[in-house]
Amino acid sequence: MQDEFNDPLWRQVLSGAQMLFVAFGALVLMPLITGLDPNVALFTAGLGTLLFQLVTGRQVPVFLASSFAFITPIILAKGQFGLAETMGGIMAAGFVYTFLGLAVKIKGTGFIDRLLPPVVIGPVVISIGLAMAPIAANMAMGKNGDGSELIPYATAMWISMPALLTTIVVAVFGKGIFRLVPIIAGVLVGFGMSFAFGVVDTAKIAAASWLALPHFTAPAFNWQAILFIVPVALAPAIEHIGGVIAVGSVTGRDYLKKPGLHRTLLGDGIATTAAGLFGGPPNTTYAEVTGAVMLTKNYNPKIMTWASIFAISLAFVGKFGALLQSIPVPVMGGILCLLFGSIAAVGLNTMIRHKVDMAEARNLVIVSVTLVFGIGGVLVGTGTGPDDFGLKGIALCAVVAIALNLLLPGHGDWKKDAQA
Repeated sequence: MQDEFNDPLWRQVLSGAQMLFVAFGALVLMPLITGLDPNVALFTAGLGTLLFQLVTGRQVPVFLASSFAFITPIILAKGQFGLAETMGGIMAAGFVYTFLGLAVKIKGTGFIDRLLPPVVIGPVVISIGLAMAPIAANMAMGKNGDGSELIPYATAMWISMPALLTTIVVAVFGKGIFRLVPIIAGVLVGFGMSFAFGVVDTAKIAAASWLALPHFTAPAFNWQAILFIVPVALAPAIEHIGGVIAVGSVTGRDYLKKPGLHRTLLGDGIATTAAGLFGGPPNTTYAEVTGAVMLTKNYNPKIMTWASIFAISLAFVGKFGALLQSIPVPVMGGILCLLFGSIAAVGLNTMIRHKVDMAEARNLVIVSVTLVFGIGGVLVGTGTGPDDFGLKGIALCAVVAIALNLLLPGHGDWKKDAQA
């Protein structure tokens, strides 16, 4: 496998550009949904990947970028605490990865199996997808997150549904590298429809300068915001472990042993903390890029260095950021109808693959309570005012799922059941 590591420079550069192209749709979609600056997201994705490579000795061919698990918490935290305080919470969430990495170093990977078995992972991931479903539906119909109309319903549907249909067609029928970029295809078609209906604000694009600093935001630390966001980090930590295992199966290497899961978690944690420091979304490993690695059979981690350099470079193109921010809401809404549902399907598949027996009372209790707490809007805390503290949504359901799994009888039996 050493031949891939001696690629000529031009091929590394080309492959790096291709990897960023594959990751690009999801990378910028997350900040556009949450109201963050997509140029900052590009910068922190590139910086985060470089930091990850530094920590892991540039051994793992992965690209880190915007995590969708944090969409709802960021939207809610921005409204309740402010952007700077939300970034402080994201920085703290990065330390959760660091703690998990330290625990893995001391206790071994079995620690993760005991803390986060499939009966915990599954319903939490399902909740992440379904809790965001109303956001997708509102956006597809031309509404804001609070239901107020931004674009007339009929126009919005003529934009969002072709975007959704294009994304589905490319994902299912696309061949080769094109199958890995359904989001970009959907955005292009939706953007084209938006131009046809005259709902794209071109004035801001024309007014933007070609070269500009991204709108970095310094973090501020508020304990309520930190406690609101930190529990959510458990879900992308699960996602990270799955991503590392997936890329290992593609390349034929066991990255859980070398460089070690503790180092990959540490690298992801530092990348997320750095993102919060500059005002960007939390980072996670991208399955799309793993798919591209499998398709191209180019396992050289150096290509991710070049992808990072391209991402950082694009972050300073002001007109490019203005173009991204001009994408109308229905375009993203149509694509999210598929994307959020896909996240929920991944959680469901986790339980099916590991044969989680729903006839078992403990499993039924964990899944049921986790789903209702995660999707239903249950608040556990001191009140609903801006100065009150409470856990709700993904943060609450992640904590509840872990607690129930540790407290109810039968903890640790899932592997035996799955192998039966």
